Amino acid sequence: MNIQDCIKFANENPICFLATLENNQPKVRAMGFWFADETGFYFQTSTVKEIPGQLEKNPNAEVCFYKHEGMIGTMLRVSGEIEFVSDIKLKERALVDRPFLKSFGITPDSPKLTLFRIAHGQAHFWTMENNVKPKELIGF
Repeated sequence: MNIQDCIKFANENPICFLATLENNQPKVRAMGFWFADETGFYFQTSTVKEIPGQLEKNPNAEVCFYKHEGMIGTMLRVSGEIEFVSDIKLKERALVDRPFLKSFGITPDSPKLTLFRIAHGQAHFWTMENNVKPKELIGF
């Protein structure tokens, strides 16, 4: 497995679970993943949510992508330090890819629109077949 396998899996399984930390307490929530490419795993959220503040205080995060197959399925876990992204072209793309944001009054230059990515870190796949084997970490 390599990073291209991770990118493909994440893009094909966009419902994921993001873990952050608040007051030394883990916080996990399901999210609709935006996209992944060679530059990272990208997310979009809003400043009205707690996620941006949690990530500003502690940028370490982990996300778990899951594909249900048979009894168990496959997980991809990606961890690393997030980076906030302020590129206007990506903000414009977010509104094209996620038109529902406009109904909240969000525009590309809106302070409510928050983009972030995990650009560097480690990933690994989990299946029942490799459950008790050492993790095969994929650095990116």
